[in-house]
Amino acid sequence: MMGALLAQNPQLFLGKDLLAWLVLAFGAALVVGNVAALVRPPDHLGGGAKPRSKGGAVRSKGGAGASGPRPDRPPLGRSIVMIVVGLVAALWGLASLVGG
Repeated sequence: MMGALLAQNPQLFLGKDLLAWLVLAFGAALVVGNVAALVRPPDHLGGGAKPRSKGGAVRSKGGAGASGPRPDRPPLGRSIVMIVVGLVAALWGLASLVGG
């Protein structure tokens, strides 16, 4: 059924540039997500996980002050690498769309 519909209308979703649009979207999302995680880490950890100190021991909420434990930042090296990879992918996708 779907094959017959596509055979009648060869116009693809977003045209022939679908792959370039996807590369641009995923690259930009990688950049924005990692920058946001570095600039403002989440206030809480999901999935019921408890914050851990550098040594791996679970931190207690008692001695951390009125605002609770400070959220852990993501690893800086990994975040920088992911930002660079995302930026390269986003620029590649954008160049593919502009260059035609």
